[in-house]
Amino acid sequence: MNRISLKSQSGSSSDAFFPLLMAFAIAIAMAIPAQAQFTLVKISTDKFTNSDSVHKTEVEPDFFSWGNTIVGTFHVARVPGSIGWGSADVGWATSTDAGKTWTYGILPGLTDNYKNGPYGWAADPSVAYDAKHGQWLISTLPLKNQENSNTIGDVAVSRSPDGIHWAKPIIIDKTKEDDKNWTTCDNTSTSPYYGNCYTEWDQAYGSGDVLMSTSHDGGLTWSPGIPSADHAGGLGGEPVVQPNGTVIVPFNGGGVDVFRSTNGGKSWSTTVNVASFTTHQDEGNIRTGFNLPGAAIDGAGKVYVVWSDCRFRSGCSSNDVVMSSSTNGKTWSAVTRIPIDHVNSTVDHFLPGIGADPATSGSSAHLTIVYYYYPVSACNNSCKLDVGFVTSENGGKTWTAGKQLAGPMELAWLPVSDAGYMVGDYFGVTYNNGNPFGIFMVAKSPSGGLLNEAAYTTKEPLLAAAGEPRFSSKDEKPVAGAKSDHEIHFYYDDEGQRPIPPSRLIPRPTQK
Repeated sequence: MNRISLKSQSGSSSDAFFPLLMAFAIAIAMAIPAQAQFTLVKISTDKFTNSDSVHKTEVEPDFFSWGNTIVGTFHVARVPGSIGWGSADVGWATSTDAGKTWTYGILPGLTDNYKNGPYGWAADPSVAYDAKHGQWLISTLPLKNQENSNTIGDVAVSRSPDGIHWAKPIIIDKTKEDDKNWTTCDNTSTSPYYGNCYTEWDQAYGSGDVLMSTSHDGGLTWSPGIPSADHAGGLGGEPVVQPNGTVIVPFNGGGVDVFRSTNGGKSWSTTVNVASFTTHQDEGNIRTGFNLPGAAIDGAGKVYVVWSDCRFRSGCSSNDVVMSSSTNGKTWSAVTRIPIDHVNSTVDHFLPGIGADPATSGSSAHLTIVYYYYPVSACNNSCKLDVGFVTSENGGKTWTAGKQLAGPMELAWLPVSDAGYMVGDYFGVTYNNGNPFGIFMVAKSPSGGLLNEAAYTTKEPLLAAAGEPRFSSKDEKPVAGAKSDHEIHFYYDDEGQRPIPPSRLIPRPTQK
């Protein structure tokens, strides 16, 4: 284990004319992402030396908070797409003092790269906390270190009482047919299913079903995977649990789709369509095409789902971050654009992660979105990658303008997966005692023949400054006849090897 202090790099704003001047200033503010003054904190480092990884790389993080403890998890030492999938192992970074200091390490007993694990690689970490049983859980996808057409991964969970001392993993599913797992827990003490934890995955090399498993004992034992009532197929579910115990599972089933359980995971409903995808193809061969929805839930159980979409842009010239919400998982709001910048800006936004403050709800819900972006969408072979964030204090009615947290980054500073340059398929945002923090990957110039990419957060919470302008998109409508500027493909797996046949895609209207 290694401990990091918060000494790190600094992140890189006559009366008759006043209304016109203010309007001009607001237009400029929304056209150009502001550079936020936040101190970047590197919370982990790839120290592996195995020969089959690209080193000094970390990708695809998740974040969760309980009390004063924040736990992050991520791939460490990405395996290049030319060799296989996943990474040398899965790492963790934990703060027990609300983000002031961090300790990091590797999950033991998972891969043969650390503590004699039986697997070659690992991927797709997510983190949860089970308040009833006092256990932190990191869900992973352990992989055999051989890429072939018949197998991919198992589903596992590692347990810890404090987010620092981790036990060997417990295998939830051993079929070696699985991909894109995610774990969450019911932490509402008045819920009839308090203490249940739920793990999602899709059986990418088997039935293609999105499956759900339930644990009642802090992750020690798990039920077999159960599909939705209509055997929905897809990728990348992020289950969330309402205070009444209802579990809602948004995923990519050829668009944004949802099923749910009202009986503690004994059975799962048929699938509801949230929205179709209308997307711009991001340039530079960056891995964004899976467009997995990010999900968060507020204190009253309202669910917010975000993804990238171009329906508000003329000619589908770039992607915005868009959102839909629901209080019951059955009916969903119309898709709205997050007004990170002006709809006529050149900025291309993708890979959003969202967090909601569990102490707030409804029209007073506090929401924060962290996302990646190109300042210029039509960047061809000269794309520059940045990280930004926006926040809302009224349930998404209005938002701050986008602010830069990190960048610019050269794409050549990133590891390459089967699906392009990779920072991750999802990112985490968590609220700790009312303070939002994001976890994201930052790449710097390579050194000594190695890349220089790692997991970062910020010293300061991602809060709006006093008096900072807020923006609304309530009067914006999708462009008439909006359509994607490329043919969208959907997969059961996150390397683009197992396409979902058209007959299996969940039917949806042309635009919703």
